[in-house]
Amino acid sequence: MKSDAAVHEPSARCGEPPSPKRGWAVWVTGLPASGKSTITAALLRRLEAKGVYAQVLESDELRQVLTPQPTYSEEERDRFYAAMVYIGELLSRNDVNVIFDATGNRRAYRERARALIPEFIEVFAKCPLEVAMQRDHKGTYTMARTGRSRTVPGVQSVYEEPFSPEVTVESDRLSADEAAERILEALVKRGLVKAGER
Repeated sequence: MKSDAAVHEPSARCGEPPSPKRGWAVWVTGLPASGKSTITAALLRRLEAKGVYAQVLESDELRQVLTPQPTYSEEERDRFYAAMVYIGELLSRNDVNVIFDATGNRRAYRERARALIPEFIEVFAKCPLEVAMQRDHKGTYTMARTGRSRTVPGVQSVYEEPFSPEVTVESDRLSADEAAERILEALVKRGLVKAGER
């Protein structure tokens, strides 16, 4: 006997887990000694004050694991930044916010992150080379001058400035707190951080 009951086909997505919430990513780029780490620390403090947390991927720290005896060759940098972006994308895919604190001297490195992470903000810590060389907290430029390093971005290796970063901060003119506030404003404007969060 034929039933009059309607037959409902199962949904094509039946049984699939819901799409997970994704984290955002900020890449603070600039010449060595342009103030990236200081700006990142100031941004972290502001985010944590609002109850928003992020994992910092700092290039020097990550190199201790990925390339403990770095040569800074172009080939090694290509592999290093590919791994760094992969880790960042993996974290963001699992609802972890990420801050890349890294020179990323080639635009291609940062654009790879932009292509893989939907909510991505590039921050250019703009600083004249002569100012960065005067700061030289880690002795990077001293090594370039004395011949102990031959691959310092902005001196012997190219540093490709962003074409159209979401945020540009003149780190020789603004304090780290002022720069961090501008980044936070960009996150709020994009709806990635709520203006009213504590």
